[in-house]
Amino acid sequence: MTIQDTLNDAERLADLDTEQLRQLVGLVEYDAHNDPFPVNGWDAVVWVVGNATQSAHYFQSAFGMNLIAYSGPTTGNRDHHSFVLQSGAVRFVINGAVDPNSPLADHHRRHGDGVIDISLTVPDVDKCIEHARAQGARVLVEPHDETDEFGTVRAATIATYGDTRHTLVDRSRYSGPYRPGYVERTSTFRKRDGAPKRIFQAIDHIVGNVELGQMDEWVAFYNRVMGFTNMAEFVGEDIATDYSALMSKV
Repeated sequence: MTIQDTLNDAERLADLDTEQLRQLVGLVEYDAHNDPFPVNGWDAVVWVVGNATQSAHYFQSAFGMNLIAYSGPTTGNRDHHSFVLQSGAVRFVINGAVDPNSPLADHHRRHGDGVIDISLTVPDVDKCIEHARAQGARVLVEPHDETDEFGTVRAATIATYGDTRHTLVDRSRYSGPYRPGYVERTSTFRKRDGAPKRIFQAIDHIVGNVELGQMDEWVAFYNRVMGFTNMAEFVGEDIATDYSALMSKV
């Protein structure tokens, strides 16, 4: 299998050639058949915010993202607003509670605006969940199908540090704007004349801030459950100021 064969549609949308991907993310030759937890790439970064409408506008006006899909009261979803924004290969899903009893409202009361779900695209949801469960991961949502007129998405969710989660998504049989329950939607926001097509086009990495003293435990979780390997480590004065310091493992 060549590197080009491993790219998903979203990664191709980033308009990066193979050499650029090698430099940016360390892309290497890879055979998913020998991987018990194969990951194709990022599916979406899912946020919970206090005001989803305002936040969606902010990401469009400040970050140049485009609105592509929506779910909310006007589509039959009485629990929350959900705006799907895209820039190149990057997809943000901005959720904000409508119902005060929504689990999203409770999450926001405890954490404020932030990321709740780092969703990953995988070729086989059931295979990944079977392996994750065997390695001690907590399964929050079992593998299931979501279907509408555009096809079927298969998904499941596992817990990770804090209240953060990973939803595993196989959208190979789906052609809709995001997932069943969402409708295609564009924004009335218009970019200024001469604005670039996009400001950013890919995610390099996502940082997980874990509990004090628990970094090694969560590194071991990703090693064991997802098969990630350590690339670098920063300790002591590697990342520090006169008043603060950060320990980090990549």
